[in-house]
Amino acid sequence: MTPPPELGHLVSLENWELDEGSPFPLGVTWLGDQQAWNFALYSQNATAVTLLLYAHDDPINPIFQYQLSEIDNKSSRIWHCMVFENNAGKAKYYAYRIDGPKGPESGHQFDPGKILLDPLATAVYFPPQFSRHICSQSGPTHGHAPLGILPQAQDLDTLPSIPPPRHTHDAVIYEVHVKGFTAHPSSEVSTEKRGTFLGLIEKIPYLKELGVTVVELLPIHQFDPQEGNYWGYMTLNFFAPHQGYANHDPLVEFQTMVRAFHEAGLEIWLDVVYNHTCEGDATGPTYSWRGIDSKSYYLTDDRGHYWNDSGCGNTLRCAHPATRALILRSLKHWANLGVDGFRFDLASVLARDTQGQVLVEDAPVVSEISVLAALLDVRLVAEAWDIGAYLLGQCYPGLLWRQWNGQFRDDIRAFVKGDPGKVPALMRRLYGSDDLFPDGPGDVYHPYQSVNFVTAHDGFCLYDLVSYNHKHNEINGHGNTDGTDSNLSWNCGWEGDIHVPSEILRVRRQQVKNFFCLLMLANGTPMFCAGDEFLNTQNGNNNPYNQDNEITWLDWSQLQENRDIFRFFQKMIAFRKSRQSLGRSRYWREDVTWYGPEGATDLRPESHTLAYALSGARFQEGDLYVMINAFWEPVRFTVQEGEARDWRRAVDTSLPSPEDMAEPSAYRALDSLTYSVAARSVVVLVRDRAVGGGQITSWGRES
Repeated sequence: MTPPPELGHLVSLENWELDEGSPFPLGVTWLGDQQAWNFALYSQNATAVTLLLYAHDDPINPIFQYQLSEIDNKSSRIWHCMVFENNAGKAKYYAYRIDGPKGPESGHQFDPGKILLDPLATAVYFPPQFSRHICSQSGPTHGHAPLGILPQAQDLDTLPSIPPPRHTHDAVIYEVHVKGFTAHPSSEVSTEKRGTFLGLIEKIPYLKELGVTVVELLPIHQFDPQEGNYWGYMTLNFFAPHQGYANHDPLVEFQTMVRAFHEAGLEIWLDVVYNHTCEGDATGPTYSWRGIDSKSYYLTDDRGHYWNDSGCGNTLRCAHPATRALILRSLKHWANLGVDGFRFDLASVLARDTQGQVLVEDAPVVSEISVLAALLDVRLVAEAWDIGAYLLGQCYPGLLWRQWNGQFRDDIRAFVKGDPGKVPALMRRLYGSDDLFPDGPGDVYHPYQSVNFVTAHDGFCLYDLVSYNHKHNEINGHGNTDGTDSNLSWNCGWEGDIHVPSEILRVRRQQVKNFFCLLMLANGTPMFCAGDEFLNTQNGNNNPYNQDNEITWLDWSQLQENRDIFRFFQKMIAFRKSRQSLGRSRYWREDVTWYGPEGATDLRPESHTLAYALSGARFQEGDLYVMINAFWEPVRFTVQEGEARDWRRAVDTSLPSPEDMAEPSAYRALDSLTYSVAARSVVVLVRDRAVGGGQITSWGRES
């Protein structure tokens, strides 16, 4: 199925366009009134363009060919033509053959033997003899290259829409791989739906039970099924849902999933990859952009070599008008399908000009995406770095975008691990990272623009973070050279899981709770990785990008074995969502007071402790008093506000379940302002606040 007409349509036609075609919109457009298709393709440097149409039972020999005239079928740099259905026979698929200047040293890669996929095709067909290998060689690729699917009149139906949910202080992002979430038999998802969009629907009750409110999917754009990138970061097409995630029609099943999530009050965000494509470096396949106009779509040096700031062989020339049009059309397409937000992989690439230089003031495509997002009411999140640029914080030109806060990850990991000198950094991260996102004078940022995380798909999962000092990526096939060596991990005294002593396991579980507790207490927008809540492991592999197997498929039997950890995550999420004082639009400012164990904040390099009091009066909520001890011995803290009878203990990560995260009715009152905080643990106290004639409880609701 092809997408709804909101993607772009011709609202009027001049007489000559019936003969010549229209340059807009790019891609292929079905014109019901004319019973014809309009084709439009950008190629600045092509000298010959031929449109090819194929029947459904023969993807090798075209049943219709149209040699576009450089005079009659070209406007500026756009080639276009009109094909009437009665002239096209039983055409089902389409592609192009393109010729142009030769010489890779000039940046051109034209080859008239290559069959080329339209970059704006909205559905992709893989012929039976599809071959990445053959498409990577010299010579023709008839029958081996992916084709676009022609839109038909009946394809324009859409599912009815419902108002999408929008979460603010209660936004908790959950990063999910569509296949890995339900592929394992232990997921208890219907066999035919495992690893699919429909399989995710069956897990909605679990997501609601856990309490997350935003599900961020790893890339679901159609990626090359023969490239070997399980994560999906090798995009072949920016408009079609990946066929491997569906049983029948990917578009219908994707829309069905989005609607089900919206009905459950869950937002859907997509991880999108507009910084490179699956065509790789000069040895990679020619599927589309390379053969259509490589110099326009890709950044190259003065010898014609591809830039590789993505680490995947090529870098898109995002500031070029053709690429900008592609990105904007793609985003509008997915927003029209109900997507609520986008996380941009290596988003600093979007900030580069047509020559590849970083623009921190006014990057055209970033500005255009920002305007589009405002019109479509979608959220934007940047991973604000790439191999050649690090723009985290106010350096990124998308001033209102959220950003993945890699500094939060590193500082929290280092503090919990026990590294010296990390107390000031911990304070910054809990406060909302105002060093990265300042609230004036000048530009005024919000703390929620910081997407706080300790783990993501890239790097150790949470259990491995406390179980391995070193990566163990041998199975990836790169001699353990892939993946970062800077993990800031600590194995708690034992590498891996073989014959691990019970005391080591106890410390690991406590460290997991410490990480998640601090994540939920910090100002900003929290995110964590699916499976962390029941101690999922990837056996120490911190880069399992090519492991489509039980290494990356969640083993749901761990949920029952680690139900106490799941409960802690669930209750901490509920605790955060109930308190607007934690995740605010503004910084805590005068509502927070920082302390040490028994006086002023201890900022010495050898310090591993911090306490703070957070007032909830601004939101008619109770107050918090948090005591944090990353030292390897117990530390006696003195609560420095109020009386002992004012405070009740909500959290103590050193205690067994369910005392580690108590139900509100079971909060334990203090009998003294002195509290011994166990080694490597976090304690959270709550104080109710009387308001008017009622009592505001520690959960912020009037009783």
